[in-house]
Amino acid sequence: MINPFRSSGHSADSKSLFFHSAHSPLPETDSAVSLAHRLSMSQVTTARWSFLEDVVNYRRLGISRMAIWRPKLIDVSEECCQEAIRESGVQVSSLGWGGGFTGTNGHSFVEAVHDTRSAIVTAAALGAESLTIISGPQGAHIGSHARRLLVEGIAECLDTASEHGVTLAVQPMHRLFRPDWTFLHTLDATLDLLEQFDHPLLKMAFGTYHLWREPDLLERIPSIVPLIASVQVSDWKPNPRCDNDRALPGDGEIPLPSVLQAFEDAGYRGSYEMEIWSRDHWKSDTESLVTTCRDRFGSLLEGVVPQ
Repeated sequence: MINPFRSSGHSADSKSLFFHSAHSPLPETDSAVSLAHRLSMSQVTTARWSFLEDVVNYRRLGISRMAIWRPKLIDVSEECCQEAIRESGVQVSSLGWGGGFTGTNGHSFVEAVHDTRSAIVTAAALGAESLTIISGPQGAHIGSHARRLLVEGIAECLDTASEHGVTLAVQPMHRLFRPDWTFLHTLDATLDLLEQFDHPLLKMAFGTYHLWREPDLLERIPSIVPLIASVQVSDWKPNPRCDNDRALPGDGEIPLPSVLQAFEDAGYRGSYEMEIWSRDHWKSDTESLVTTCRDRFGSLLEGVVPQ
């Protein structure tokens, strides 16, 4: 995957931008069950904005939740991030990512465990409800060994997660992501992993992009909702060119209204994270992209009946 954060060039102005805008009002919400206010914007979607620009602009555009991407924390102190989140009133639905336990990303197993523990502490400090865990690709490992490394890595981190009250959300991904990201691709494989631990702070990050083709998905959602930490929303375009070629909701093939309705009917009350990995959209005007995401989410909800 390309790194869209290689050069943001915004950090110096972002701090000023935040403090000049800190007291503009958030949109009124009627209750926590309001579907529209459970939209969370993933920072991967707004690749060209800095962390502080994200906080300010999400709120200004009527979005009260965000999913933090760790590369955006590099140039901003943790204290500054905490203050921005606290003063803005924006909720943090998740932090991404930890994991990489297979070591095929250039880091050893021990380094991956240390990094994930550090990410858990950061997630707690920023008020994130969960930390998304990606296994790392299988690489040269045989399948059973790769899985064992994932199991051992999670086991090494659960005490830290319990200490800080952060849910670890394992992320299965489409096979398109097999070379560089993970060997965990199916609902069943992920559920088997969760069942092995049976731990209240180990759940799943459900990506519509990754799991929409699962057999009998709508019928299975009621049984998996208690195990879902977050739902990531994007659409699937025919014949994606690469792993950064997602579509905006409504521009692809996924029956998103039906999927969201199934989650609501089953009692899901968490965030819906708008996560648009797209080289094309990253080149577009970022504010227009955010408003389009917000409006498309609103359109999805038109046929969804809150439960």
